[in-house]
Amino acid sequence: MTSPTLAQRLACRELPAGPAVMRQRWSRILFLHWRVDPAALRAQLPRGLHLDLHQGDAWLGIVPFEMARVRPRLLPPLPGLSWFPELNVRTYVHDDHGVPGVWFHSLDCSQAIAVELARRLFHLPYQHARMKVLQTKDGIRYQCQRRGETEVAAYQYQPRGSARIAEPGSLEFFLAERYLLYSAKPDGRIFSGRVHHAPYLLSPAVCDAWSTLPARWDQLPAPIEPPESVLWVGRVDVRVYPLRPA
Repeated sequence: MTSPTLAQRLACRELPAGPAVMRQRWSRILFLHWRVDPAALRAQLPRGLHLDLHQGDAWLGIVPFEMARVRPRLLPPLPGLSWFPELNVRTYVHDDHGVPGVWFHSLDCSQAIAVELARRLFHLPYQHARMKVLQTKDGIRYQCQRRGETEVAAYQYQPRGSARIAEPGSLEFFLAERYLLYSAKPDGRIFSGRVHHAPYLLSPAVCDAWSTLPARWDQLPAPIEPPESVLWVGRVDVRVYPLRPA
């Protein structure tokens, strides 16, 4: 097992070979992160993936945001299908060769068709949810209630401070600058998929209301303290590339 080098992390930002299969826009992204016990996360990973640590620490992320203009590469976006909120619970991993990426414990989504397609095409643990996003004078109010759950995860947040690209090697770079996802089939086969976009312009954010309910829904440790890292991205246009066996 080889831990990722900085060169490997930077290489993930390069444009992948071949055509993209989808285009998307991610907007009003809130990155919430907590330091957690590595053992609690390691037990959830499939064979062949290893926790990616920053200075010895494992991190759990909860990321509410909005998807826009989602469509296959050669088709236009469609009203009612191409715009929807999404919230993911994630940690950071690498393979035996040190290639870093994201492991999603869950992805809540209010667009039923997107949920079913992502489960089948990308082998990702998408969950049906009722979600609501409002822009108010106090910032964004975001709610998520996963199907089968009675409680609602609620967030209120807004950016505060200037935006900048994360310094390579920093904690912000480690948490946000991720261009590869890993997923697994029930038989244990692991796949990887690339995305490509401009480096994030990250701003500090204020989060007046936050919830770790989505982590609890995934049988993960649900921290009771406020998140240690709170970051915002206004929007970024994304190309999605096909899955490949890892």
